[in-house]
Amino acid sequence: MRVSIDHATTYRFDGPIAGALQELRLTPRDSRGQRVESWDIEVTGGATEVEFADHHANRVNLISLEAGITEAIVRCTGVVETTDTNGVLAHQGYAPKWLYARTTELTTAGTGVDGLVAAFDHPSDDPVARMHALSSHIRATVDYDPGWTSVATTAEDALAAGHGVCQDHSHIFLAAARRLGMAARYVSGYLVVDGEPDQPATHAWAEVWIERLGWLGLDVSNGISPDERYVRLAVGLDYREAAPVSGIRFGDAEEDLDVTVQIQQ
Repeated sequence: MRVSIDHATTYRFDGPIAGALQELRLTPRDSRGQRVESWDIEVTGGATEVEFADHHANRVNLISLEAGITEAIVRCTGVVETTDTNGVLAHQGYAPKWLYARTTELTTAGTGVDGLVAAFDHPSDDPVARMHALSSHIRATVDYDPGWTSVATTAEDALAAGHGVCQDHSHIFLAAARRLGMAARYVSGYLVVDGEPDQPATHAWAEVWIERLGWLGLDVSNGISPDERYVRLAVGLDYREAAPVSGIRFGDAEEDLDVTVQIQQ
């Protein structure tokens, strides 16, 4: 599938800013299952300072926003050719696989996650079937319901609320898989939804390492493994390490953020 993407982030400020620095993890890279035909990042009201690969091998752009502006736009456009790998990928990047067994503030397991994984603590079971069953159980336990959580919501908090979005489903899965002694990581990217080219944001799913197989992707929110409709952007231990945009702003101006994402075949 050839996937066309147009992703624009518009910053509006109620007064001139003293400046800002933003890290963008908005550049897909070639890997098994996807080939980048074209990709461009255009910054209005700022400039790219440096490009680099982080320890997860994510492609990162560090941009600065100009002092004195009241509006800035970051627009990413491109085409990515994808194929279905049944959600399985080989290991890439500089980080060792054991790093992804490490917990984080957003994925720390507590009593809620402990109760969730009790039925899946059987290492002798087929690991692929066990991880799919865990994903299905999380989806049945936590309703997909925007508006209940934020980027700061932890896996335990989302599980207790019983509501969340793809980010929360992924964090809960990561906390549960790591509690079971497995390496697991967060993935950010895009998803083609038939008949809905306009999306409110990027998408998120999880991957777990299965020996003699590789990284197995699981989109808890949709109950499937990623196929040719998915475009990978970045990976990390949690949302904070794979966030499409993160950074700091200088000055007292208040910010209004508008994101438009168009994804279609």
